[in-house]
Amino acid sequence: MVLPAMHEVSIMTEAVRLAVETAQTQGARRVCQMRLRVGAMSGAVPEALQFAFEAVIEGTLAEGATLAIEAIPATWWCAPCAATFERDRPLPECPRCGVWSHELRAGRELEIISIEIE
Repeated sequence: MVLPAMHEVSIMTEAVRLAVETAQTQGARRVCQMRLRVGAMSGAVPEALQFAFEAVIEGTLAEGATLAIEAIPATWWCAPCAATFERDRPLPECPRCGVWSHELRAGRELEIISIEIE
């Protein structure tokens, strides 16, 4: 089990608040599911987000909801090769030419992509 750090708890507290507020605005009775997109370089740990989600939904319109997390790999750009490659660490080497990449193209995402309500 991965215990959440304070920032995962804060992230999920705010995400659930937004989901509940949206449900209330729409006249819904409950939040059924929340979908997040989480990049490998976002600083958030998906397992810790899941644990935090389960803790913060208690007593809200989201109690009993499910959380789906879409993991986005870190995708870097190699200028000499004019190609992208995946590595889950800062400043990785291109697997083709060995040049260090400084341009992260994907992997910083941390966003709510959908909320299912009823």
